[in-house]
Amino acid sequence: MAERTLNACQQEVDHWIRTVGVRYFTELTNTALLMEEVGELARLMARLYGDQSFKEGEDRDLGMEMADVLFVLICLANQTGVDLDQAFAAAMEKRTRRDRERHAANPKLR
Repeated sequence: MAERTLNACQQEVDHWIRTVGVRYFTELTNTALLMEEVGELARLMARLYGDQSFKEGEDRDLGMEMADVLFVLICLANQTGVDLDQAFAAAMEKRTRRDRERHAANPKLR
């Protein structure tokens, strides 16, 4: 399978929205949906890696929950004009500059 860039994902989501989804939900609605999806991911993490147990019939697909979060986040990026490839590159550069010595010096991480 060919690797996808974030930009390619943004284009794919935009195409899907315009051909299948009819139109984007409003930015506020998508923000609420993002919180809902993050909550579903958090619930699954609590069951897989925390102290909570699964309920009968409850979904256990961690990848799908993460993909649902990513889909709505991409919708918001498309709606607000954010280029996720550029934003992610900038975020990685910021973290590298800010945390290069901080994490290496943290005894909790050894």
